[in-house]
Amino acid sequence: MDRTSADGEQRRAGSDAAGRDRGEHVTVEATNTFLAHRNLLFTVAYEMLGSAADADDVLQETWLRWVEVDQAHVTEPRAYLVRITTRQALNRLRSVKRRREAYVGSWLPEPLLTTPDVAADVELAESVSMALMLVLETLTPTERAVFVLREAFGIGYDEIAAAVDKTPAAVHQIAHRARRHVEARRPRRTVTARQAEAALEAFRRALETRDLQGLLDVLAPDVVAISDGGGIKQATPRPILGADKVARFIVGGLTKNDVTLTVQPAVINGSPALALHVGGELDGVIALRVEDARIAGLYYVRNPQKLTHIDSETPLTLR
Repeated sequence: MDRTSADGEQRRAGSDAAGRDRGEHVTVEATNTFLAHRNLLFTVAYEMLGSAADADDVLQETWLRWVEVDQAHVTEPRAYLVRITTRQALNRLRSVKRRREAYVGSWLPEPLLTTPDVAADVELAESVSMALMLVLETLTPTERAVFVLREAFGIGYDEIAAAVDKTPAAVHQIAHRARRHVEARRPRRTVTARQAEAALEAFRRALETRDLQGLLDVLAPDVVAISDGGGIKQATPRPILGADKVARFIVGGLTKNDVTLTVQPAVINGSPALALHVGGELDGVIALRVEDARIAGLYYVRNPQKLTHIDSETPLTLR
């Protein structure tokens, strides 16, 4: 090889190495930006889907698309990432809607073990509560996306319009319709954190002692109990209504099966809850809705496929 050819080879090799370095630098920067907003993106996806597993999949899809974007042309990375996440979550939401129609028994959102700072943020805690997440299930996919982005995160109509492929005027109308729908069904927040914890403790003691009267004392007369076994673990096929029926069902089940029950307080979806262990293994979690110092809603998730984020014992920060 003559000197001219050798010099050309060296220049090409140097150019290729520089290109690889630039590419690696761009990928690292894109990854760092994604990680800086990951908690926000996860919460957006989770509130839209009600499933941490599906939210994780959406985030993986978001990252794969994000690293292919020319970062030099992105002026607001947060908004751009929220847009990608919303579109991916919408696609998945439309498919899981059909899947949930064939779900065995009652469906409940996948519970999340959350950090204390989530509980301290009243608006965030309410937006991921079991009770509100069930209300969001009654919205259309687009209504849910608009409601979550606007009400939970305060994102502007123009940004939401870009995310859901609607005009800002249409988004404004959708937001109004979704807000009215949710407000008509939103659970009332009428207790302090201390009252909620007191109701939780009374319920825990009654569970551990199989105390029928103790349960009746802490349950609201019109309490609703919903359990989700996903066809894998036993659960009631329909909600149970009324304090007497709920209390007798709980005590009857514990007495009949004569289980060794351990009940531990937890913070689930930003609210006080209970983790139930049978024979030393996690059996499920019970999230509570408390109104007027009494328990008005019980949400018992037993489906083991929905307990992976609980069993890991790693609390999540959602923003």
